[in-house]
Amino acid sequence: MSPMKKRLVTSALPYVNNIPHLGNLTQVLSADVFARFCRSKGYETLYICGTDEYGTATETRALKEGVSPRELCDRYHAIHRDIYAWFNIAFDYFGRTSTPEQTKIVQDIFTKVDAAGYISEHELEQLYCPSCQRFLADRFVEGTCPHCHSEGARGDQCDSCQTLLDPIELINPRCGVCGTRPVPKKTKHLYIDLPKALPLLEGWMEKASKEGFWANNAIQVTKSWIRDGLKERCITRDLKWGIPVPKPGYEDKVFYVWFDAPIGYVSISANATKDWKKWWGDPENTELFQFIGKDNIPFHTVIFPSCQLASGETWTMLHHMSSTEYLNYEGGKFSKSLGIGIFGNDVQDTGIPADVWRFYMFYNRPEKSDVTFTWADFQEKVNGELIGNLSNLVNRTLTFIQRFYPDASLLKASLDEELWKQVIAKEAEIDALLERAEEREGLRQILALSSIGNKAFQDGEPWKLKNSDPQKAMSLLKTLIYLIRDLGIMVEPYMPTTSTRILAFLGSENARWTDLGKAEGIGAFTQPELLFTKLEDERIESLRTRFSGSQEERKLKEQTTLLEKKMEQKEDQVSLAEQFAKRVILKVAKIVNVEKHPQGDKLYILTLDMKEEESRTIVSSIVPYYNAEQLEGQHIVVVSNLKPANFRGVKSCGMLLAASDPQAEEHTTCEVLFAPQFAVGTMLTPEGYEAPTEALPYVKADHFFSIPIVTEGGVVKIDGKSVGKDGVYLTSKQYLDGPVG
Repeated sequence: MSPMKKRLVTSALPYVNNIPHLGNLTQVLSADVFARFCRSKGYETLYICGTDEYGTATETRALKEGVSPRELCDRYHAIHRDIYAWFNIAFDYFGRTSTPEQTKIVQDIFTKVDAAGYISEHELEQLYCPSCQRFLADRFVEGTCPHCHSEGARGDQCDSCQTLLDPIELINPRCGVCGTRPVPKKTKHLYIDLPKALPLLEGWMEKASKEGFWANNAIQVTKSWIRDGLKERCITRDLKWGIPVPKPGYEDKVFYVWFDAPIGYVSISANATKDWKKWWGDPENTELFQFIGKDNIPFHTVIFPSCQLASGETWTMLHHMSSTEYLNYEGGKFSKSLGIGIFGNDVQDTGIPADVWRFYMFYNRPEKSDVTFTWADFQEKVNGELIGNLSNLVNRTLTFIQRFYPDASLLKASLDEELWKQVIAKEAEIDALLERAEEREGLRQILALSSIGNKAFQDGEPWKLKNSDPQKAMSLLKTLIYLIRDLGIMVEPYMPTTSTRILAFLGSENARWTDLGKAEGIGAFTQPELLFTKLEDERIESLRTRFSGSQEERKLKEQTTLLEKKMEQKEDQVSLAEQFAKRVILKVAKIVNVEKHPQGDKLYILTLDMKEEESRTIVSSIVPYYNAEQLEGQHIVVVSNLKPANFRGVKSCGMLLAASDPQAEEHTTCEVLFAPQFAVGTMLTPEGYEAPTEALPYVKADHFFSIPIVTEGGVVKIDGKSVGKDGVYLTSKQYLDGPVG
């Protein structure tokens, strides 16, 4: 394997219509580590990824939310982008598949594959909705499962018994959009002829899997597909949201998402650089490394390569496949559809730094078998390995040197040759592991090297040697300094922020992988600081409780708590509307300025005119949903007497009202309640109650949220009372029946 070959790195394209959980993040993080390693070592590297946006699931979700597929994708693309940015993932380009380049490249590949004779046509019976006047894709059909008889099974799978289904099998099927009973009707679809492409595929795979040292599960899954007999695979669907099929007679169909999704790697590269063919059309000088989960293996080792080979063109094809097993959660499976696990937005809310999460994700990366995330193990590994080992070595060594050798005179001493030989040998082992993308073992060996350093410090007793044998003490400490410098370099792919801090302590900010093992390049010492904070039992138990069960169960628990409070209030014979009117001031404000919060990617700082002596400032997490131009000049409704809170250094004096979709995952939908029908400064109340004539005391956030505000038929209500002024009411336009907060 030539060290001069370019390295093209991809991670599985995350599907756009859900928030990624830790299990999903494994792939983008894994590719990030490898790409960072390659760049540090001097390889010309391109790491691309992006959201996979076409298909049934997106169109279905958009219909349910009452938005266009494009609007849905725009919103979730921003959510994905912000989560990956928080995790410090250094894509060279993070794109999306719903681009003109994707359409052009997919249609071009299809046309060449078709011309080469690898596309076939078949007629089949499919469910057709007479009301919607269209054939229904699998997920647009709902009904009773023929196996477990549970209601609400989809045409592709029953979530209750996990059985894969054909829409025709469903009992009492109905259209998932309008509820009409569909009827069987014949239609034609296109198929890729995998059996015909098999000779090409087998010849390529035999060579590629050996040269590229594929993960064992990638080889086994691919061989099982071939052993069981490849079948022609349908590549078209009856949808609107997708890439049109450029073939007469198929004008009303689009490509099946799993035909076009892997081609997204190519089109995203084309969006990243005009020279994309130097990456995808130069196999002699480029190696493709792909990082995926085991459920996606066949699409990357069978279907996509078959399309490349059948096109007759020269393609850069898969060199190394790094395919992981499943990451489970506290005894169960992570699940986007069921809302089980820790999601990307949850992680940010824990207050635990991204590098700590990155460390644990790689320490337990499921490379050869399924791995279960538990809070107890997370705490144990962070406190034991990250803090007790790595951070301990850095802190104890550099603090000792700062105290007794602040002038860095010890750098003139000779190295401890025996210790340095151990370091060099271990670094060669780590380098070999990362060349093969064995990231879990690579990190563990980095920590093993740190343990060697800790033992050398402890056994060497420099606090004694500095008096009894000063030269030996300086020799030991000098060697440990370069060991710590090298650790700072090697942890960069895994923990980039931690790496920057370690190297800054030694004045070696520009050190790279190519500097490993060189006893040079140390600059001025700075006072070291603790790298991490210990995870205490109370904090971990709080997080375990907070993220137990599914997101739906968590929401239900919150709603139950609110209901209990509501019952207590009714027992006091005071209506919720009356309580609200006596405790809360809702005031109409005009947004006069919008700026991004310097410390929060999702936060706006809004300056408001409320017809008060001074303007008011509030902080709101609505960046994913609105741009500044959509907000400036708008009239909004503010909880005027909400107790002020500090949001990352900015004081927020109030909170705007917004509606959300009760069917969507929490914090994924938002409709700011604009109020152009009211003058600035107007106070709104539940119908039948007067606005207060004097100032009210601050209301705490938990007290405010204990009184549910909802939209009913688009009208904002509290305890059944419409909110407004003089017969004019506050309304929503998008989420007509749901919660307001």
